[in-house]
Amino acid sequence: MYSELDEEGLQDLYAWVDKIPLSRPKRNITRDFSDGVLVAEVVKFYFPRLVEMHNYVPASATHQKFNNWAHLNRKVFSKLNFYLPEDVIWKTSQCSPGVVELVLHTLRHKLEEKQKQKLSKTTSSSQELETRASGEKHNGNGIGNSPVSSKPKIHSTGNNIQQSQQTTEHSAVSLGKAQQGYVHTTQRDSDVRMLLKEKEQALLASQEAIKVQYCHFAM
Repeated sequence: MYSELDEEGLQDLYAWVDKIPLSRPKRNITRDFSDGVLVAEVVKFYFPRLVEMHNYVPASATHQKFNNWAHLNRKVFSKLNFYLPEDVIWKTSQCSPGVVELVLHTLRHKLEEKQKQKLSKTTSSSQELETRASGEKHNGNGIGNSPVSSKPKIHSTGNNIQQSQQTTEHSAVSLGKAQQGYVHTTQRDSDVRMLLKEKEQALLASQEAIKVQYCHFAM
């Protein structure tokens, strides 16, 4: 960051700064950025969560400017893998020519790196979600498969109904056969009783005949 920028590099840097909405008009970049407040606004424009603007007080006194820069160093630049040496902070606070441009040039580079890292993480997370969703779909557990899986359920329900009907019909046939068997059994029992009754009557008749013969013989 200590190498000087050429004219083309400076114009590119100024164009980059002009695209960022800031709270103060930019008249003299060395003086305007010397208290660190606009630098904090630049970072907040790209990463709002990194900066709390109430911590940075617009100042003309060198010691307050230094405090703003020191706070940026500890709370913001450290999260960008960026650190300003104390002598650079003093030079920036004292409006030394050409110093703030080098600081902004380095800051721009760090912000672009942070953006790339964020984009890479977002892309990786999206790919991971897509891979997981694809795996679930392949295993039949994904949401996309619910219509397909619902068809076998409906078909299975139809089979269950058909099987239930068949079971009911089979039960009815079995009940009919049982009732017919009961009728046959009842008729068979009736025939047996009649046969036994006939035999009983025949036995009684035989006994009566024997008694008659015995009485005749006794006389």
